[in-house]
Amino acid sequence: MATLIDGVPGPILDMPTVDVDGWGEVDCRAVVLFVREQRAAHPGAYVSACIEKVGARPGDGGTSAFRFGQTAGKLQAIFEVLGIPTTRVIPAVWKRAYGLLKQDKDAARQLALRRFPSAAPLLKRKKDDGRADALLIARHHDMIDWDGKQAA
Repeated sequence: MATLIDGVPGPILDMPTVDVDGWGEVDCRAVVLFVREQRAAHPGAYVSACIEKVGARPGDGGTSAFRFGQTAGKLQAIFEVLGIPTTRVIPAVWKRAYGLLKQDKDAARQLALRRFPSAAPLLKRKKDDGRADALLIARHHDMIDWDGKQAA
């Protein structure tokens, strides 16, 4: 999860998980606390969210696809309960906007490093590609969906 504050990267939260019957699931409490902390740090800011709209891939097992959908559903519910307007974006849409279609995962990290130099400490490792994706999705959302409102 990445935040943009007036277009500049703010805090990033790697998706927190909790063990439920031997399965890692989204830690909803940790997500809510993170969102509340961001709101408290920026009183009066317009807050919104964008969730990547992904689906199961061919060959994914039924259990895997169900768990994947459950994660997206939990995030949608969190934002709805908190009263945060939420949109979803298909990976091909945001990746096309940045010229990342058919690129390896590190291409997004490299682009995020160029676009957001201040986030370099958070994007040092190749495995930080998820953080880079979150920042680029947030920027795409910011550019597409804000009718002049300030996002945080």
